[in-house]
Amino acid sequence: MFQGSNALTLDAKGRMAIPTRHRDALLNHESGRLTLTRHPDGCLLVYPRSLWEEKRQQIAAFPMSARALQRLLLGNAQDVEMDGAGRILVAPELRLAVGLERGAMLLGLGGHFELWDAVELERRQAQDLAQGMTAVFEQFSF
Repeated sequence: MFQGSNALTLDAKGRMAIPTRHRDALLNHESGRLTLTRHPDGCLLVYPRSLWEEKRQQIAAFPMSARALQRLLLGNAQDVEMDGAGRILVAPELRLAVGLERGAMLLGLGGHFELWDAVELERRQAQDLAQGMTAVFEQFSF
């Protein structure tokens, strides 16, 4: 299970280092193989390959009414592998699609990650907090 946030920097080629605390698990359980794709919220999803293969089957089985979501998720999916330094390459078209330039935030969300442009994530979280999340708190307490 992945959790927490990591501030990252993409290099000039679009590579980013997977944080050490996640790198070992991904190497041991996934041989460093990941899949990146777009998310409707404006970030990238980063899945361990075995989990992505399950999700891919679910997405492919969506009805025709969800064709746009299939196109977004499957049509933009790219398989990557960590290099010897624990880095992955984020393809230029994926970076462009979500406005990811240099400063990024990697959020662990259980079985997968979200990769955000750092400024956009801050803006999005401020907006979400301002709108409130009262419905969620009706079913959850700290």
